Amino acid sequence: MSVKFDRVAAVLFLAVGILFIVGSKQLASSSYGSKVGPDIFPFFLGIILAVLSIRLFYETFRAQSQGAQKEKLQYKPFLIIFVATLIYILTLETIGYVITTFLFLFVCFQTMERTKWITSLIISAAFSGVVYFIFVEVLKGTLPGWPVWFS
Repeated sequence: MSVKFDRVAAVLFLAVGILFIVGSKQLASSSYGSKVGPDIFPFFLGIILAVLSIRLFYETFRAQSQGAQKEKLQYKPFLIIFVATLIYILTLETIGYVITTFLFLFVCFQTMERTKWITSLIISAAFSGVVYFIFVEVLKGTLPGWPVWFS
């Protein structure tokens, strides 16, 4: 762990989290006939990001006092997850939430830990399905549905 890099990243992520919180308040409270407004999700993401960045900043002081060893940066997993994120963003509307989220999570889990592909498969499928059901059916929100060729 690079303490200096983590501190800078923590401050930058805190700034992004605060911008998410402030920016979410600029959004309209409801759209597309949804009872859950589009401001809720970015607001909570901003809070989570801000809290996690504060935690990371705190961890840098703990690691420094314990004399942390510098770890080798892993570029290949980063690039795989970065490309998977870009593909996820570009295909979300056309393929739909459930399929793209399932594939994205599966690729990310396999990038982090290759040996547990059945566990990755189950968690990816369950997460995609449960989140879609809760957000669309229970909360009456809107997410990109299934692709036309699938339904």
